[in-house]
Amino acid sequence: MAKDVKKRTCAELAERIEQLHAEIRRHDYLYYVLNQPKITDRQYDKLFAELKALEQANPQFITPDSPTQRVSGQPLEGFATVRHAVPMLSMDNTYNAEELKAFDERVAKGLGSEDYNYVVELKIDGVAISLRFEKGRLVTAATRGDGETGDDVTANVRTIKAIPLVLLSDGKIPDVLEVRGEVYMPTKVFVELNKQCEKTGKPLPANPRNVTAGSLKLLDARITAARNLSFFAYATGEISEPLAEEHYQTLQKFKKLGLPVNPNIKKAKGIDEVINICLSWSDRKQILDYQIDGMVIKVNRSDQRDILGATGRAPRWCISYKFPAEQAQTTVESIDVQVGKSGILTPVANLAPVQLAGTTVKRASLHNFDELNRLGVRCGDTVVIEKAGEIIPQVVEVKKQSRPAGAVPFRIPKQCPSCGGKVKKDEDGVYIRCLNNYCPAKVKEQIKYFAARDQLDIDGLGPAIIDQLVEKKLVVEPADLYKLTRQDLLGLERMGHKSADNLLQAIEKSKTRNLDRVIAGLGIQHVGVQIAEILANRFKHLGQLMQVSEEKLAEIDQIGPVIAKSIHDYFEKWIDRTKELLKYLNPQVEKTKVSSKLVGKTIVVTGTLENLTRQQAEQKIRQAGGKASGSVSKKTDFVLAGENPGSKLDKASKLGVKVINEKQFLKMIGTNIK
Repeated sequence: MAKDVKKRTCAELAERIEQLHAEIRRHDYLYYVLNQPKITDRQYDKLFAELKALEQANPQFITPDSPTQRVSGQPLEGFATVRHAVPMLSMDNTYNAEELKAFDERVAKGLGSEDYNYVVELKIDGVAISLRFEKGRLVTAATRGDGETGDDVTANVRTIKAIPLVLLSDGKIPDVLEVRGEVYMPTKVFVELNKQCEKTGKPLPANPRNVTAGSLKLLDARITAARNLSFFAYATGEISEPLAEEHYQTLQKFKKLGLPVNPNIKKAKGIDEVINICLSWSDRKQILDYQIDGMVIKVNRSDQRDILGATGRAPRWCISYKFPAEQAQTTVESIDVQVGKSGILTPVANLAPVQLAGTTVKRASLHNFDELNRLGVRCGDTVVIEKAGEIIPQVVEVKKQSRPAGAVPFRIPKQCPSCGGKVKKDEDGVYIRCLNNYCPAKVKEQIKYFAARDQLDIDGLGPAIIDQLVEKKLVVEPADLYKLTRQDLLGLERMGHKSADNLLQAIEKSKTRNLDRVIAGLGIQHVGVQIAEILANRFKHLGQLMQVSEEKLAEIDQIGPVIAKSIHDYFEKWIDRTKELLKYLNPQVEKTKVSSKLVGKTIVVTGTLENLTRQQAEQKIRQAGGKASGSVSKKTDFVLAGENPGSKLDKASKLGVKVINEKQFLKMIGTNIK
């Protein structure tokens, strides 16, 4: 290749590089937009390799929109914010045909006519993004954020090959074109990522959407590039001149510009046709190589959308139809009992493999033995399972009429299945616990929890490594992690010199985590992230917390007698263990500015928010002087609701508690997403 480069003149080199640009873009268009690839992956890679070699030998010909320049070479220090020229509004939801018909009645009333039609689209379960093209070139990519402002994730979005860096010219491209769409992770990519996590002992990602959201917020675009995300365009934002008068025509224009559009979009003349399309996809969504959680119904004509307008949070001309929780039927092959970090024994059903919501399900939690008995699950039973929130498989029904002869009730363990030690049921509770403090199963779960991301965040200390450390008795309590040597780690399976050094560095780094994370990592019953933050703000040092009386703890707001007793009992029992841990840790106290905007207000967070995790939202509530509660009551001032809010929203409605969305919440506390 180098000899060929030297023989070419500058003009010939420039011409060949431009040819390669055009050819690679054309094949990206054929692959991602038309789904009609004309060359093999190997042939594509050969073109890309030739371009890369030419540019490396002649860097003066490298342009920002070259296909080789998708991935930034240096990590970012943080994300700037971008104000959307046109707000990215959310959508109202429907869950059945009657609600869709009610939406149609509102449209007809708003237009004063029945002369309209709809476009029905798949609701891709990904992350909304806004792409800004100026004179045909991608200049900015931003997340939805609070609808008004989002994060600038241009460096990460440039790595997504389905998104063109330069639009194809079909004759005329608007000077300014904002394209709204959904970034998503294909199912096959998600499955492969799970396999890699299992091999390396890393925590398994919950679902493709979570991975997508996390990938877009990585500071190193090189990692994002390895995630193989994809994209579908579905709307415009700011635009210097309209592409078409109808939404369906706009989508066809998108494809001519090189923007991928979902191929399953349909026009519908009336609401009955809309309903039929929605119901058909509820049964067929498993055939797709990406997850969908419903359908989106939009009025087609732009002028009619203008007439209908929008409320403060959502357009009146579109609505989403959410699929009901998917169920599947299978048989229980056996029932295991798992032991958690606090010794709780949890029954788990091992199932005949069955496809559910796009994945193969082999296990489902039975929660506790009271629930197991309530359902009446026995080995050999035919059961109905569903995924709670499309994520966690659970048994919801037993088909007792199909029960095989000889099936007997599951016997509640009288001793721990891991260590053989004594077990005891909680007083006035449903859980049965192992009483052996050094039960290997308990120790493994305690260490996993201690090292997890929300606690000490020890990167590289996965389940497979922890299992070996406990089984070899190198670790029996958290402090033992800080006594590990390089030689100890090299004695583990699949642990090389570099991996050992990286893990030791991660353990060293964990010594200065914030105090609230250390408190949470102790695994005290009833003390999660929220309570740990309250305790850290109050005591500033773990030694002070260890010495405080149960009565003083109970006087602290949001602690109360039950949590106070749990904290006091923990330190009374594990005082020596905690002192040993403090020989190695130097917990930092995070200085948090607390405002008074929510003083006296109790807020319950429910559902999945667009930008904040539940822990982040609750932290912002506390920083604003409010109280973040876990349950809805008459004393609740607001319920902050996201997607799939569940029963808390129903209870709020019954009690007349005001419900707010994420945008309203952020405005209430006077902050933007950072």
